[in-house]
Amino acid sequence: MSDSSSSRRVVITSIGCSTAAGLKTEETWRNLLAGKSAISRIENFDTSDYPTRIAGEIKDFVPNEWMDDKHAKRNDRSVQLMAAATRQCLDDHPLNDLDPNRIGTVIGSGIGGIRTFEIQYERQLMRGPHKVSPFFIPMMISDMAAGFMSIIHGFKGPNYGAVSACASAGNAIADSYLLIKAGMADAMLTGGTEAPVTPSSLAGFCALKALSRRNEEPEQASRPFDKERDGFVMGEGAGAIFLEELDIARKRGARILGELVGIGLSGDAYHMTAPAPNGEGAVRAMNAALDHAGIQPSEVDYVNAHGTSTQLNDLSETQAIKSSFGEHAYKLKVSSTKSMIGHLLGAAGAVELIFCLLAIRDGKLPPTINQEFPDEACDLDYVPNEAQDASVDVALSNCFGFGGHNCSLIVRRYSGN
Repeated sequence: MSDSSSSRRVVITSIGCSTAAGLKTEETWRNLLAGKSAISRIENFDTSDYPTRIAGEIKDFVPNEWMDDKHAKRNDRSVQLMAAATRQCLDDHPLNDLDPNRIGTVIGSGIGGIRTFEIQYERQLMRGPHKVSPFFIPMMISDMAAGFMSIIHGFKGPNYGAVSACASAGNAIADSYLLIKAGMADAMLTGGTEAPVTPSSLAGFCALKALSRRNEEPEQASRPFDKERDGFVMGEGAGAIFLEELDIARKRGARILGELVGIGLSGDAYHMTAPAPNGEGAVRAMNAALDHAGIQPSEVDYVNAHGTSTQLNDLSETQAIKSSFGEHAYKLKVSSTKSMIGHLLGAAGAVELIFCLLAIRDGKLPPTINQEFPDEACDLDYVPNEAQDASVDVALSNCFGFGGHNCSLIVRRYSGN
């Protein structure tokens, strides 16, 4: 990749997220720095017949606190969560001097309105096709998070959803960056959302044997890079990120949280669910992001890992980091915040990039909790169990998805130049 086609630079001027660790961004961040697990027993449906009965479930979410009753009733939980993240992102962020025709919306979601699908399909089976809601299709489709955020905020620029499994939010952010670089937009609302804690999602991932079964100790279930890891834990939530072209952001006096300087995308072309051997696809994504950013591996201070707590992913990502960073891999700080909030699937890339920006802002690294039994093959510094103080100028975030989708994003402290 090359920036030669455009001199436009892209900065982040506002963020917002809702997770099981906190309905608001700063609450989530405080709990992460405290090393507090948000994994618990699932409460919104009966899980007694499931081998896995835990998730990073948001317990106290009230949709009409973030959107009016009519809109709440006509949108799936995934869109409701995105509305909460977006409100936080935009409420204290005046959009003065921005042309709505030049503000776009690209939001990722891996499975979209799956709970709506379950409810309406059951209604059809039990009561007949005439009882299906007229809002069934718009509530279910994965692009509606982008579509509805555009509608309620009046953003008339490029508008679509990104779907690439657990890389969806990363791809949405990358696309938004490229749209600004290409001059097709001046600003973009981007990120990702997911509400997958539903009966069929849980059943599907259980059948795949991908989930942890530590039901009696949920807080210890997600343990990326630990030798005793036995699968990932689903989480739900959303992350919203507002990108702007640098000169426009400067002129209007916007607060700049960081600069998005590198994106790297690749495909494994290997397997539906397993990563390529030795993390080869992830290596190409990270190398592409480094090359695109024009920075040396030694300049990266922190990696927020994909770190799912599965045997294959954690091993392959560790191998990939070693391949991309060489000797510097052992000087890097690497952590997986999934250890505390679970795996947000299509929203993971957004919330994890937000955590990179907060690490740069505060000089604090969130830990990888549940590091009890070292895995000899996973031998990097995963910021074990407790947050650490560290000066972070450059951070890289990885997100990888079923289907072999790989996305690496690099953010850098904005120096004013």
